[in-house]
Amino acid sequence: MLSRIIVPVRGDGMIETVLGHAAALARLHNAHIIVTHCRARAEDLMPFSRALPAFARETMIQQATELADQQEQAVRAQLHALTQSLALTETDRPMPRTASVEFLEEYGMMADVIKHNGRLADIIVVAKPDRDRNLGANSLKSALFRTGRPVLMCPPNRAVPPDFGSRITVAWNGSLEASRAVAMTLDIAKSAQSVTILAGGKGEPHGAPAEELVEYYRLRGISAEVHRFEVRNPAEALLRITEELHADLLIMGAYGQNHERETLFGGNTQVVVDKAEIPVVLVH
Repeated sequence: MLSRIIVPVRGDGMIETVLGHAAALARLHNAHIIVTHCRARAEDLMPFSRALPAFARETMIQQATELADQQEQAVRAQLHALTQSLALTETDRPMPRTASVEFLEEYGMMADVIKHNGRLADIIVVAKPDRDRNLGANSLKSALFRTGRPVLMCPPNRAVPPDFGSRITVAWNGSLEASRAVAMTLDIAKSAQSVTILAGGKGEPHGAPAEELVEYYRLRGISAEVHRFEVRNPAEALLRITEELHADLLIMGAYGQNHERETLFGGNTQVVVDKAEIPVVLVH
């Protein structure tokens, strides 16, 4: 069972999306959500280009602190309203058989907040990066590469179905990343009504075929079927087939190649990150 879900947030307008998906998983698994709000230190917002008079520096720190206080109050108010609408129980101590949520505020950089909280999470929920606004890329990168945990990437402006997670697809090519994704999402697969393994091409040399993954799942009480495809662009096919099968979640290994190389020159994971309009669980 998923027990601990981490949702790092900031004032970027994505709280409703990420908390909505986290709440759906929490209700399904009676899990506890920890919403971590990243608050920058006022000192970190000071310009370093030139020295400032003491009074000017103190004034800027005071203004930055007041602005951060206002943002925290707004985030707390929004979270309180969302918690009620999402049928979650607010508590700082998880309770048995209860989908619950607590709010934490931490000072520092978002990447460090995610690292601190994420390494003991069962899953981390983040928003899909917005390249045009230069938002979210560092959060996703930190969650993937600094925690070692599964990361649920949520698209914006998409309603969360009431049975979210009931029909899932699993990308399989026999790679190390795909193997880790399967092993670290067994709880999600066990709770799903339909599991479809998407296998494209020949897969990784000496990697286990999709039929062996079916048996791996069967031994754990999970019924899965294989959907094979042959295309030149497997990443786009994974997204397209998932939607054609009316699945609401894709699980896949992430960044088998170097992250910077995929970002610059393209790669299956980066294509999924850029083009996904469905929730995707990524595991590195």
